[in-house]
Amino acid sequence: MIIDPIIPQQRIDDMRAGGWWKDDNLLDHFDAALETCPDAIAIVDYRTESGEKIILTYRQLAERSERVAVALAHYGIEKQDIVSFQLPNWWEFVVINLACLRIGAVSNPLMPIFREHELSFMVDFAESKVLIIPKEFRGFDHEKMIASMRDKLPHLEHVFVVGGDAENSFDEALLNHSLTTDSAALFKARQLDPNDVVLMLYTSGTTGMPKGVMHCANTFLFSVDKMIERCELSEDDDVFMGSPLAHLTGFMYGMWMPMVLKTKMIFLDVWNVDLGWQLMAEENASFAMGATPFLADLSNSNQRESCNSERFRLFVCGGAPIPSALAEKATAALEIKLMAVWGMSECGVVTTTKLTDPPEKIFGSDGVVVPPCEVKIVDEHGQVVAQGKEGRLFEKSPSTFVGYLKRPEAYDVDADDFFDTGDLARMDADGYIRITGRSKDIIIRGGENIPVVEVENLLYKHPGIIDCAVVAMPDERLGELGCCFVTLTEGVSFGFKDMINYLLENQLAKNYLPEHLEIIDDMPRTASGKIQKFQLREIAKSLNS
Repeated sequence: MIIDPIIPQQRIDDMRAGGWWKDDNLLDHFDAALETCPDAIAIVDYRTESGEKIILTYRQLAERSERVAVALAHYGIEKQDIVSFQLPNWWEFVVINLACLRIGAVSNPLMPIFREHELSFMVDFAESKVLIIPKEFRGFDHEKMIASMRDKLPHLEHVFVVGGDAENSFDEALLNHSLTTDSAALFKARQLDPNDVVLMLYTSGTTGMPKGVMHCANTFLFSVDKMIERCELSEDDDVFMGSPLAHLTGFMYGMWMPMVLKTKMIFLDVWNVDLGWQLMAEENASFAMGATPFLADLSNSNQRESCNSERFRLFVCGGAPIPSALAEKATAALEIKLMAVWGMSECGVVTTTKLTDPPEKIFGSDGVVVPPCEVKIVDEHGQVVAQGKEGRLFEKSPSTFVGYLKRPEAYDVDADDFFDTGDLARMDADGYIRITGRSKDIIIRGGENIPVVEVENLLYKHPGIIDCAVVAMPDERLGELGCCFVTLTEGVSFGFKDMINYLLENQLAKNYLPEHLEIIDDMPRTASGKIQKFQLREIAKSLNS
């Protein structure tokens, strides 16, 4: 498959001239850490189910990733081939990413919660030759699932299993592969250009088909560098990550930011607030990042007083606007700095509050742009709206992605190279934005985008459902929950448990399941027949008030 990023020469020239693209490769930073502090701890990997803590140094990471790189090349992975891996926050995730970079392959991390419904599209669309999975995770048999769907994946040649016990186990087939005298030559021949694609990450699929967001080293590293700068981080900071590495938040800021800093990444594979506090205390974490549920849980945990310390100084919160009450409570309870950010898979973090900002900015906004990024808020005609007025949010940044896989027409930038984010926002007199909603139809539950249309498409296939619509219901902890409205064929009985069982039978990921069901007689509609979701959102809001 030919991967064709969209990087006009003018953009390259402008980014280089401004010093925003430094033309470094990701491995330049890992190799610098390897040279500077080879025996420093790189990863602390805590496995919730076994209680095991695995510690790896930068030297051990390098040795393992080079073996896996040679093995992947042995199994037919060529430069710019996509390698898919569905793994939790384990050290193997990092090793696979580094291995892909060594041989010029593209990393495609997949969320561990995805099931057949999502994976059958994602792995096939990427034309992945290799898929790496856990044998089991959180009681689910991933190996059995993939075996049952191989006929849907014609491009897939190899499945390797972490924790497996057969010849295709990760250890047997990849990790124990012997390095050859030609390894260095292989790595040199496969060296990436800073504008080659290094990461392909799927969006949540607001139109029923997820889009594959592509990033190169230049877009990626700009965002990492600016986060380090805004957060005033240094090699003395150790980074805790409880969010999935398969999200851009975890991948970019939980995995690569510590490697750029030459410091320690601390992973928890299943979120548990008490274990999170314990791990942060044991490993002296100073920085953490996640969505509002993580912040709320840390603030309310009984472990807070015994495990919190002066060492833990900053929590960066994104994924959805932080409720002001939660922000105020958290900063007081944790005695930390709180930073609110806005970003997306397509561009990383573009706006943040500042460490020196007054409470009203931190508690009531999603930040101001990180220079030289730009944002603008426009009306339906593309004209910039007045201060304080809601409109569509556009962004322009050195971190803006370089296209959607196989969908160049979906790269939605205007004549001035501003990207349409699909979010709605307002801007105050100081340039701080507040996200107010979305023009794209999704729910953000705990920082996780829920593809509404995908859920609706499955429900529409139910023989007893006439119409359905899934909208956001406000929730204090998670930000938003899914509220499903349906109209039914006369005489049909369809309750909440029926809905859940039906969606699970159709292989929908559990975290996409709506939390509430409302049976109504008729959908509110426009004169042209479109469902008026804003009315349903008002109803959902009243149900949870």
